Amino acid sequence: MIATVVIDIEGTTSPTRSVREDLYGYTRARLPEWLAENRTAAAAPIIAATRELAGRPDADTDEVAAILRDWLGSDVKAEPLKAAQGIICAEGFRNGALHGEFFPDVPPAIATWHAAGLRLYVYSSGSVRNQQDWFTFARGGELSALISGYFDLSSAGPKREPASYEKIASAIGTPADRILFLSDHPDELDAAVTAGWSVTGVHRPCEPNPPRPPHHWISSFAELTLP
Repeated sequence: MIATVVIDIEGTTSPTRSVREDLYGYTRARLPEWLAENRTAAAAPIIAATRELAGRPDADTDEVAAILRDWLGSDVKAEPLKAAQGIICAEGFRNGALHGEFFPDVPPAIATWHAAGLRLYVYSSGSVRNQQDWFTFARGGELSALISGYFDLSSAGPKREPASYEKIASAIGTPADRILFLSDHPDELDAAVTAGWSVTGVHRPCEPNPPRPPHHWISSFAELTLP
């Protein structure tokens, strides 16, 4: 019997467009100024990690901003980029420039699952900070009280590697066969299955990742029946 549901964000709970246009756009606009203003403080480890990953040890803040913007445009899942995005977008959520956007079926479904005693977690490539803000500052009302915890690339690992799902199961103390993972990406579903999880694919109209066998797919959380 399923005791825990782990949900992806982009393409699963929320439109890909809203994540990439809103969060990515806000990050892209603010990156150069933020790096320059915080190069000896919060931005210092991000600058160092970007230089190392890019093989540019002498890159100044302008070049680091260009590298991060390039990764952002290519949707590279790099930890320094996600860390910078988390800090920069936290400002946008708090000043009202950003809101978490959800498909209409998501809030009532996760509220029902929570009320039924299921534990809900989020696993996304976006930073834990961004995830928390996405649910806290959701348009239409706060949803973070329904979520027991959050995992990202730093805390769990890459989403296409079975070891990441094993790490999450260990962290939350739930046997693998009692965890259900909901995601729009077939490769992530494959990795979770390899780790012993149950999975259901979520394919919504106009979202980019097509369904792929052998997984079961739904187009709305309302189609999913959980105990």
